[in-house]
Amino acid sequence: MTPRVPKAELPAELRESMIKQFGTVPEPLEATWHHPGATQAAMEFGGKAGGWDTADASLKSFAHMAVAAQVGCGWCLDIGYFQARNENLDLAKASQVPRWRESEVFTPLERDVLEYAEAMTNTPPTVTDELSARLLDRLGPAALIELTTFIAFANFATRSNTALGIESQGFSAACEIPLATRTDKPGVASTA
Repeated sequence: MTPRVPKAELPAELRESMIKQFGTVPEPLEATWHHPGATQAAMEFGGKAGGWDTADASLKSFAHMAVAAQVGCGWCLDIGYFQARNENLDLAKASQVPRWRESEVFTPLERDVLEYAEAMTNTPPTVTDELSARLLDRLGPAALIELTTFIAFANFATRSNTALGIESQGFSAACEIPLATRTDKPGVASTA
């Protein structure tokens, strides 16, 4: 699939910055640059969210990838796995996020975070009081709020990219461990 919106011409400085950072220009940026204000607002919020450090970085990374796998956003899953590698996160775990329910590499806390990410992504959301209480007990209020906001932003990004027809750019090909594929249909919540 090609993006449903033609690629916009980016300012040279922005284009160069993206190439320096990613090796290429991310297609979501090219597709959304038709409205620079909306694109910059999303980038600013994403940048701020990426700088928060109350919740563990690997938990947030795995949560974002779980949202991407559930929504069916190949681009977010691809870049998320690539970024996990660049941030020295556990690639054996990151590679298994799309099939986390079947994998045995995750801790009970990581499983709860992945379940929480999927429950927030369901329409309507299916977050339970019990799951929230377990996370609140183990993470504390500030980290749970950060994780919740991070997952909400992941939903924004994945759903935007999917709606615009943006797919993987092959970032994860640089990773030594292949990314697992989801065992159920993307975009449909799996049941435990």
